[in-house]
Amino acid sequence: MKRSKNYKAASALIEKGKWYSIPEAVELVKKTSTVKFDATVDLSLHLNVDPRQADQQVRGTLTLPHGNGKTKRVLAVTDKFEEATNAGADFVGGVEVLERIQKENWFDYDVIVATPNMMGELGKLGRLLGPKGLMPNPKTGTVTNEIGKAITEIKGGRIEYRVDRTGNMHLLIGRVSFSESDLEDNLRAVIDTVNKARPAAVKGTFIKTAVLSTTMGPAVKFYI
Repeated sequence: MKRSKNYKAASALIEKGKWYSIPEAVELVKKTSTVKFDATVDLSLHLNVDPRQADQQVRGTLTLPHGNGKTKRVLAVTDKFEEATNAGADFVGGVEVLERIQKENWFDYDVIVATPNMMGELGKLGRLLGPKGLMPNPKTGTVTNEIGKAITEIKGGRIEYRVDRTGNMHLLIGRVSFSESDLEDNLRAVIDTVNKARPAAVKGTFIKTAVLSTTMGPAVKFYI
């Protein structure tokens, strides 16, 4: 792949084969951003798990201390219209919004939260919502009777983490404009949460590789 002069100059700041400390990695990833806009800071983890095994799934949610710089559009499927609206949901509705999704292929939102009494109807849209990662799930806190609290947390920086079929996990943890201390706080929050979710069946090193990068920027490996 042909790289730009800016990318090559940024890459030259990263010592080949070196694993950096978390503070060093955060400093470098900000310094090596090559774009003019406020790039995202992304974390990639390679875990020592076999996701094909039911007892080695790693999935959950956490609230980043400083958010990740991305405002999520929330659709609340509920009969608690006032609670959802007051909590800041972008769209609120019941069965009628599900009909809109089905008839209009409507997906102008990032997250769906729902009260349990709506899941029977929502389940009928599994083929539409599932592949897009939009189906609400109690494990991720998106199916709950406390819908106002769920919406507030999502708007406040709650994110979902989930290992993919190859044992990798990718998360947006902030933007280049964030201070180094805020990025480090967010990074440590993710690492601590993922470590606590370690399956009992896993032996040896759990997080095998950890890498920070920015939009179109070089990768920085770091040790934990």
